[in-house]
Amino acid sequence: MSNLKIHHIGYLVKKIEAATQTFEALGYQLAQNIVYDDIRKVNICFMTKDGYCIELVSPTTEDSIVSGLMKKYKNCPYHICYETNNFDQDYQELQENGFISIDVPTPAPALQGRDVVFLTNALIGMIELMRS
Repeated sequence: MSNLKIHHIGYLVKKIEAATQTFEALGYQLAQNIVYDDIRKVNICFMTKDGYCIELVSPTTEDSIVSGLMKKYKNCPYHICYETNNFDQDYQELQENGFISIDVPTPAPALQGRDVVFLTNALIGMIELMRS
């Protein structure tokens, strides 16, 4: 798993347009316009600053995959996404090392249809694994 590369930090936001403007005021630049992910029922956009990438994620319905997180945590960072060339192997190794899959690998519209899967670990919280 040492070949995992950080791709972005996922940031949960209630109002994605307002959050985008606020991050722009902090010097972030929009790297990708807002995309609707109908599988997860969220709006997503990517922003960059100083070589870092954040993903703004905003639920669009009460049954969105992140609606429960929004109610509990409000606006906050909530996952680190790791990119890998060895998706299947790394996914298996993560599960063997205490990470619990909370969904199944599914294409992500905001990431050009690349497969992603979310996992959680009792010691560090949620991560996302993304196929390169």
